Amino acid sequence: MLNLERNLSDPDDFYEELINAQRDLEENEVQLMNAKLILLLANHVGDRETLSQALRAARPLRSST
Repeated sequence: MLNLERNLSDPDDFYEELINAQRDLEENEVQLMNAKLILLLANHVGDRETLSQALRAARPLRSST
């Protein structure tokens, strides 16, 4: 089951680390890094249903106008 509650003890520090890891990279390198990070974390989670829930939760909603 996907945990949507705050689960990082230091989310601001993690965000800063993420931004610093991407500093000085070209946009295509940032996208590649993000894709690799997603796949690494998905492998770590391992549970297919949880990953499906995360995909649905992360997908932007589009208005039907």
